[in-house]
Amino acid sequence: MNNKLKNSTVIITGSSRGIGREIALKCASEGANVVITGKTIVPHSKLNGTIYTVADEINNAGGKAIAIPLDVRDYDQIKNMVKEVIDNFKSIDILVNNAGAIKLTRTDLTSFKQYNLMQDINTRAAFLCSKECLPYLKESKNAHILNMSPPISLDPIWLSNHVAYTISKYGMSLATIGMAEEFSKFKINVNSLWPKTAINTAAISMLLGDKAAHYSRSAKIIADAAYRLFIKSSLLITGKLLIDEDFLREEGITDFSEYSLGENDLYPDLFVGSPDKWKEFISYKK
Repeated sequence: MNNKLKNSTVIITGSSRGIGREIALKCASEGANVVITGKTIVPHSKLNGTIYTVADEINNAGGKAIAIPLDVRDYDQIKNMVKEVIDNFKSIDILVNNAGAIKLTRTDLTSFKQYNLMQDINTRAAFLCSKECLPYLKESKNAHILNMSPPISLDPIWLSNHVAYTISKYGMSLATIGMAEEFSKFKINVNSLWPKTAINTAAISMLLGDKAAHYSRSAKIIADAAYRLFIKSSLLITGKLLIDEDFLREEGITDFSEYSLGENDLYPDLFVGSPDKWKEFISYKK
């Protein structure tokens, strides 16, 4: 443990598994107090992990973590979560807006419920969590907001085939750009991070099926990129929509074999590169 984040308090939404869990483990290994949040409080029949199992994993390894049940669609729960964090750790230094909802459907096939779910969990939650954490981030000497959202491409192929999902994720990226400028006077770093390739998560497994790991990288690549952002000097990097591999290459990392899980036939993630490999899973129009 290098303790680069020692005594920092990191809140990660949607951290019972996948990317959120990996960021939590990485931050805890560097000395941070980690707040595990999410809706999974009892074991799920199809998904591994709960907020409590991740917190136990960190605490049993000598780190510091608490688990707080949180439905990010509920503003009162967000406010109560922030209060509980302050009661426990007295500060908030880093917020990771990782909770997400995805449904890759055309407009006519997107239900009212699905549309609201994506807007509420993606854009709205990121905005409200940032708003509620802001008073405490202002007091931090190393303040960061990290949104798990993509670079904004105006290529119609990313807008026409799953417009509801794209709106919700681009909304997070727009918040990154706007808040970075708005919060710069408080020396709060605000960035977005997105994978260059598919990441082996429950969402990707849902889309790609049983062989998802063969087309994906480990979520550790996202955690390593996030950590390197968190230890940057104030405002050195802010307002950026970053790609994990590209950012790590800028940091001098060129060997990505440790993140490989399968046959290296990696799928580019949505919003990155050509969408050709996704045609099997999404009804693209000509």
